[in-house]
Amino acid sequence: MAVAQVVIGQGAEYGQPLRKDLDAFAYALLLAGPALLLVRRRFPVITTALTLVATAVYVVAGYPYGPIFFTPVLMLFWLVVEGKRVAAWLMAVGMLVFFEVYAWVIGTRTLFHAAAITTFIMLFMVAAELVRILRERRAERVRAEEEEARRQASEERLTMAQELHDVLAHNISLIHVQASTALHLIDDQPEQARTALATIKSASKEVLGEMRSVLSVLREGAPRAPTAGLDHLDGLLERSGVDVTLKRVGSRPLPPQVERAAYRIVQESLTNVTRHAPGAKVTVRLEYGEAELSVLVTDTGGTAHAPLSEAGSGNGIPGMRERAAALGGSLVAGPVAGGFEVLARLPLPEENA
Repeated sequence: MAVAQVVIGQGAEYGQPLRKDLDAFAYALLLAGPALLLVRRRFPVITTALTLVATAVYVVAGYPYGPIFFTPVLMLFWLVVEGKRVAAWLMAVGMLVFFEVYAWVIGTRTLFHAAAITTFIMLFMVAAELVRILRERRAERVRAEEEEARRQASEERLTMAQELHDVLAHNISLIHVQASTALHLIDDQPEQARTALATIKSASKEVLGEMRSVLSVLREGAPRAPTAGLDHLDGLLERSGVDVTLKRVGSRPLPPQVERAAYRIVQESLTNVTRHAPGAKVTVRLEYGEAELSVLVTDTGGTAHAPLSEAGSGNGIPGMRERAAALGGSLVAGPVAGGFEVLARLPLPEENA
């Protein structure tokens, strides 16, 4: 800016023979504004005011018009963009009054000259305001995006916690029950004990695999698609260690989040049977409707002592209800006809959508 004002100022001197020639004082005034730019960020209002004063002194002293206006215009622009609008507008109005009065004093009293000065200053200030608005909107958009990213990260952490709860609760409960069975039968019925140990092996492998898939979201570039779906339901029922009958009414493609929710609801229901109603017969009914997927899990009540009835965390049914509510559905659970029933209704998009 210093080079521009000095070099262009010398050119303006040749084009304005009626104005005073540049001297040492003029060069000092031409360099004052650029020098104040060095401390503008620390003292924005003061440096802008001093720059305008230097400009006014330069003009009143009779030096050539031209590049002396570069720095004050830039200062006012920055002042508006950085939010100090009141100070900027007061200085701009003061600058406008100064130029109008000066033009009247030196004899330039035409309406066109006054309108030109006013129009230039007002248009420049409006342009600065537009730039300020654009910057604020951009900053607001960035803040909104960051807030949305934090919200999604929080929801993802909650989803991971829920997934881990369901995976661990089901498989660890199954392992515990089968281990107790194996210890009880290992001497008298070793073949049944072997079956229980095989179930333990399968369940432990399953829990490790599902934990890897859930925790993989922490690794950069890892796939985020859920692995638990209704296509894995048959394997879940086989490993559950419970007498289960599966009934499907209808069939249609389902969104991944609905499949995962239905799978986890069935899994948690079987976990509760294992804990609270060992020996019960369970029926799982999936009804694919046009508007919703109905998941009904009923049991006939336990026929043996429930060693794990007090070992639960108490989050099973609330967790299932939260899964259904997150999809806009509902879940009810309670005792019925000597057993227990869980009914979830999960809304589905229209098939032709």
